[in-house]
Amino acid sequence: MSENNTIEAHLRSEAVNVWFGERHVLQDVSLTFPVNQVTALIGPSGCGKSTFLRTLNRMHELIPSAGFAGRVLLDGQDIYEPSIDPTDVRIKIGMVFQKPNPFPTMSIKDNVLSGLKLSGRRGYDASELVETSLRRASIWNEVKDRLGEPATSLSGGQQQRLCIARSLAMNPEVLLMDEPCSALDPGSTRRIEETIEELSDSMTIVIVTHNMQQAQRVSHQTAFFLAEDSNPGGVVEFGKTEDVFNNPADSRTNDYVNGHFG
Repeated sequence: MSENNTIEAHLRSEAVNVWFGERHVLQDVSLTFPVNQVTALIGPSGCGKSTFLRTLNRMHELIPSAGFAGRVLLDGQDIYEPSIDPTDVRIKIGMVFQKPNPFPTMSIKDNVLSGLKLSGRRGYDASELVETSLRRASIWNEVKDRLGEPATSLSGGQQQRLCIARSLAMNPEVLLMDEPCSALDPGSTRRIEETIEELSDSMTIVIVTHNMQQAQRVSHQTAFFLAEDSNPGGVVEFGKTEDVFNNPADSRTNDYVNGHFG
């Protein structure tokens, strides 16, 4: 496994291990996520990519049997320290899920503001924040005259960008994305990828994807995860995306990115 340790680390995992009950599912994952870059996590189903993604904002803790060892550092602060509130972590490190999940009983506008209201934040200009968040998620022009309509009136791709806007309204430092385009058509996928590219100018993004072309299009660096036989998942190779895909150091990486398994 290779890693460039000279880059400025915004988010970093150190020897992350995860268990679900007695089952060891992720072993010794140490990765660095630089400021204003997109990192793609690739690998076959069941190798621990999404589990690892959820450790980066402590969402895996919502599963009662989950166990954890290691450290995750955001700007040098271990988010797993006992004094740290997981809710505060999830505000700083937002998450966009595989399937769009807007609140169906809320309007488009109220969906954008829902996280702020739930967290008790005050003192913001709602109209300005809604517009800014929707613009950053590349959906403002499509919904600016429909803000009072239910979120479910939007297409699947629009709902996913609304969910991105909802996360952005919280002004996160990092955005985690778990296969955000897997349920979308090619046109919506293209819009999401354009949004990711634009957002990476102002935040750190980590994306799980099974789409090798997408990983090459949107990411600056890539980590290849693999779980072999009955062993826990782990990172086989980590480096610049162009190197991982065009000149991989490990034969297993070469076989995976060229479609020989997975």
